[in-house]
Amino acid sequence: MKKTIDVFDYAGLICKAMSPGVLLTAKQGDKVNTMTIGWGAIGVEWGKPLFTAYVRPCRYTHQMIEATGEFTVNIPLGDVKKILGYCGTKSGREVDKIKEMSLTIEDPEVISVPGFRELPLTLECKVLFKNKQDEARLPQEIRDRYYSGGKNTGDFHYAYYAEIVSAYIIE
Repeated sequence: MKKTIDVFDYAGLICKAMSPGVLLTAKQGDKVNTMTIGWGAIGVEWGKPLFTAYVRPCRYTHQMIEATGEFTVNIPLGDVKKILGYCGTKSGREVDKIKEMSLTIEDPEVISVPGFRELPLTLECKVLFKNKQDEARLPQEIRDRYYSGGKNTGDFHYAYYAEIVSAYIIE
């Protein structure tokens, strides 16, 4: 059963959950993919409740958000370290993370992207604006720490500013 919530009543909990992580889920056609994120922001812009998600272009989830303009943010209310660890290290291009982690899909309210019972606080989001991070405007310290070396070299995040069109807790 879903209970509709005012997202700002849970803003503190959502922000605290960003570390160790939450799931960002996207859907394209009949394929659902989820990934662990530790960066995000909740707030108000353009008179609307927003969640800002940061996704690298190399991620499979990025491709799906680009195609549909929708995603959910799935926030745990208990210990889901195993789920977060797996979904943060495996690619949806290669494995079905939802099947492998036995996640229970919960049908969405407004958009096409589901939530999961195991991470019961869900934000349904529709992208209003996106912006690729400008390398030249980032301090060198941040570029060195997050964007140099290995697979992350030059893979600057896109910021997706998305209206929260529905928020609920699965009980």
